[in-house]
Amino acid sequence: MLKKIKLASFVCFGLAIALLLYYFLLAATPIERDTSEKESIEYFLNLINSNSTETINKNIALIDENWEEGYQIMLIETIYFSQNNRHSGKLLKLLEKKTGKNFGYDFDKWFEWIWNKEETYPPSYFNFKAEIHKQIDPKFEKYFLNRSNTATIRLDEVRWGGVLQDGIPPLRNPKMTNALNATYLKDNATVFGIAINGDARAYPKQILAWHEMFVDTVGNEKVAGVYCTLCGTVILYKTEQNGINYEMGTSGFLYRSNKLMYDKATQSLWSTLEGEPVIGPLVGKGVQLDYLSVVTTTWGEWKKRHPDTKVLSLNTGHRRDYRDGVAYKDYFSTDELMFTVPKIDKSLKNKDEILAIRLPEESNENFAISSKFLKRNPIYSNTLGKTNFTVFTDKSGAHRVFKTKKVRFKDYNQEYKAVAENNTVWQVKENYLISTTGEKLERLQSYNAFWFGYKAAFPDVTLIK
Repeated sequence: MLKKIKLASFVCFGLAIALLLYYFLLAATPIERDTSEKESIEYFLNLINSNSTETINKNIALIDENWEEGYQIMLIETIYFSQNNRHSGKLLKLLEKKTGKNFGYDFDKWFEWIWNKEETYPPSYFNFKAEIHKQIDPKFEKYFLNRSNTATIRLDEVRWGGVLQDGIPPLRNPKMTNALNATYLKDNATVFGIAINGDARAYPKQILAWHEMFVDTVGNEKVAGVYCTLCGTVILYKTEQNGINYEMGTSGFLYRSNKLMYDKATQSLWSTLEGEPVIGPLVGKGVQLDYLSVVTTTWGEWKKRHPDTKVLSLNTGHRRDYRDGVAYKDYFSTDELMFTVPKIDKSLKNKDEILAIRLPEESNENFAISSKFLKRNPIYSNTLGKTNFTVFTDKSGAHRVFKTKKVRFKDYNQEYKAVAENNTVWQVKENYLISTTGEKLERLQSYNAFWFGYKAAFPDVTLIK
């Protein structure tokens, strides 16, 4: 019995030692991995920051020796941001050797190639992204640092847009004027019109293109209007949710050529198209901003419909050339992209305008309706989920969408009057339709966008053209 007890004690002691060793190794592994990942970041940062041929050659050799597939995007971005053109050829040679691709310095092709593969970057890529971009703007660091577990989008598809945080300055509580004072606007000038609780306002494209965002209180609602010049969208969000007002700004970054916003409190990055955080501490907290309709129309048509409208004053507090057509003149004049996307869908031209209609709380369906199609069909009806809707397109080309339930329309004079199939006459107001019997049909939120950017953001969208 004593021998059995001694044997049992020995076995238990051995097991205890084995368990201690196991837990020691388990605890040590992450530390070693973290150290390795930190070192790998340093390899790439040294390539960007050093002018020493010896340092460059040493770090190229280390990357070559320790190569992992996840290094591909870091090496692409290292070459992209390298401050030393003298050594970029060596980096490119290593990249081509490791990938088997020969795209030279055509970064669009490199990005398109890597975006069409499964993501392979390591968690350390977030901190690498933080390190390289904080050298451009220290505020950029917070967007990425230690946030590998707080992302709902691919980080390698997040690209710097060439400006600092709020480098394209949002208009915060901008000065407005009345229609009579807006002598700088021609009647055919493009404006983005909103009307909230009787408060009608026009935001001319020629001003907003320089600022890409306005933050204001309209009709007693705190709102942010976000203009992505690259993808052609203007979306109006209510910024207050559950008692919290999210102070939004321009992050300086893009996702699939679509502008990313940020909120001041947490520095989380937000999707412009979906109104929700996609990287940062707010991800997964159930935060999603409600959005309201914006109509893209002409100044002449808008002020005719809303003679008491307010409109942006030229007194913005910034010195810009606000003449019509000046901002982004070259970009708007061609079908070329400034920032590429994973795939180009040639069903329409890149910058052909579409009307985006979504009801994410009700259906996964998503419609992109060609503006050219709608101009040929000024009354267009369809169903999204369980919601019947009708798009009315007026003479200026402006689209307004309404939840029309079981009402079917047969005529629209492209101004203020529509006639239903039962001959009931309806007035087309900004936020509702109203019949001669007093029945109201409410507006359905929608916005315009360029085809390429919307398709890139929502690959499964249904195109109607």
